[in-house]
This record gives sequence, C-alpha cells and structure tokens, in this order.
Amino acid sequence: MLAAHQLTDWGHPHGTEAHDTVVLLVAELATNAVLHGRVPGRDFALSLSHDEGRGVVRIEVTDTHPVLPTRRTPGTDEDGGRGLLLVDALATDWGVHDRLGPGKTVWAECTTTLGSDGPHA
Repeated sequence: MLAAHQLTDWGHPHGTEAHDTVVLLVAELATNAVLHGRVPGRDFALSLSHDEGRGVVRIEVTDTHPVLPTRRTPGTDEDGGRGLLLVDALATDWGVHDRLGPGKTVWAECTTTLGSDGPHA
C-alpha cells in the first residue's frame, strides 16, 4: 500500500502504532468510498499529509457521491456498518467537508508524536 510506504518515509515504520493506525484508517475510508461513495464512471481520491510540527498525519478521501456518511450502531448479527465507529475510535479527530464540485471529503487525523496522551501515540 502506497500510504504505508509514505508513512515509513515520514519516520513511522511498519509495526509502530502510528503507522498501523493510519494504514487501518486509510483502508477503512477508502473502502467506504468504494462501497458507499461510488458514482459510476468516477473514482475517489486519497490524500495524506504530515504536519511534523503538530505531530499529525491527515488522511482525506474525496468522492463524488452527494450523500454524507452517517455513523451507525449495527446489531450484533449485522456483518457491516461499523466503519465509522472504527474511525471514531482510532482517529484523534475526523469529519466531513464539502468539496469543489459534487461530493464530499471525509478526513481523519492521527497523532504520531511519541508520548502523547491520545490513543494513537
């Protein structure tokens, strides 16, 4: 996965909590874009940025579907519907914003600094 290689280049190698958390969030947000944000003939875009000063990696996944994601609480017998619960549990912060043109961008931030008080040190 390209995101994993980029994290390693930024100093967060495979097996570190920051690396594994960001890779999991990239996979979840990209999967949501494919499953729920798909518009025939259109793709989604992934953007990663690293703010070393803040100790944060920001993930942005943009798609052209107009419907905003909603966090659900699925029943124990349901196979899906837990993606945004996972994002909420792992990300330092996350949200959705409009994009220029149709669709939206779902973003999540993860703390990467050592010794932080958050769950993503």
